[in-house]
Amino acid sequence: MAVQEPITGFAVAVVREDGRWRCSSLDPGALAELDAAITELGKLRSTGAAFGLLAVDDEFFVIVRPSPRGPSLLLSDAAAALDYDIAADVLDVLRVDPPDEDDDAVWPEGDLEILSDLGLPGAELQVIVGEVDLYPDEQLQMVAQRCGFAAEFTKILDEI
Repeated sequence: MAVQEPITGFAVAVVREDGRWRCSSLDPGALAELDAAITELGKLRSTGAAFGLLAVDDEFFVIVRPSPRGPSLLLSDAAAALDYDIAADVLDVLRVDPPDEDDDAVWPEGDLEILSDLGLPGAELQVIVGEVDLYPDEQLQMVAQRCGFAAEFTKILDEI
């Protein structure tokens, strides 16, 4: 199940505090293990909204939003769990079985309402996830645009 090659992509922390958005890069290890992403996000110590946007190998994305009762998660493509440990970790936390290997359909698993309090209702996030012709970074750019932190998100991606 584990991918032996280095995982490409990016992991970005997004924080909204006092009405302002701030984006910062997370350790690249956050792309390999869900626990690493949650630990990195836990170090942010924010009183406002904080979540992570992870784009993995131009294949799928994960949104991680820590909370005291456990993380809220969204995996853009459940089938990614067949090839990537972090996607399998997400399904494990969600208590969802991975799809069959022959199933080539793309569907998300997790909380589509994960960012609804920040201006992105679940129905709109479903449309973004359904844009399978887009790369994960393009889908996450749409998320950033809809929530209002597109400029900060683009700036951090240019630095990475």
